[in-house]
Amino acid sequence: MPEAGGSRTIETERLLLRPHRPEDHAAATTLWADPIVTRYTSGRPQSAEESWSRLMRYAGHWAMLGFGYWAVVEQKTGRYVGDVGLSSFLRDLPDRLNFNTAPEAGWVLSPAVHGKGYATEAVRAALAWGEANLGVKRFVCLIHPENLASLRVAEKTGFTPYARTRYKDAPAVLLERIVLPD
Repeated sequence: MPEAGGSRTIETERLLLRPHRPEDHAAATTLWADPIVTRYTSGRPQSAEESWSRLMRYAGHWAMLGFGYWAVVEQKTGRYVGDVGLSSFLRDLPDRLNFNTAPEAGWVLSPAVHGKGYATEAVRAALAWGEANLGVKRFVCLIHPENLASLRVAEKTGFTPYARTRYKDAPAVLLERIVLPD
């Protein structure tokens, strides 16, 4: 994949998407220890060690691929409220599903801000950054079929389902977003 250019900080109307910092570890640990957050992602609350590894994985994406995840911060309060970004996790999915050939969008936000439209706002910003800086024509995402809130965010940001499968012994919907020419 092409190496990204441009700024790694994005401002939206209400949010700041910025690179993760070591001092985000405590807030990330709280976020990823929440059973509501992990219900459809890891399937179980994560430890402080696992959260630290996640932050390192995010930094590694930027260093190796030129894209990755951002810390999502409320502009009004400065509070860290989640993670949103683009990844290449090389998921253990059959090649015929054509999943690992495009940047994977992902998002997780604190239950304290659910229902405010932050996820949609942040995902739109991340995708716009990806379009402008990566030159790719397709994005993908993987969502548990019972995660109705994330499915709504995916729909609002232009994703459509293209396959159903199982991933890590759980059902999964694979979605794609095709970038249309101007």
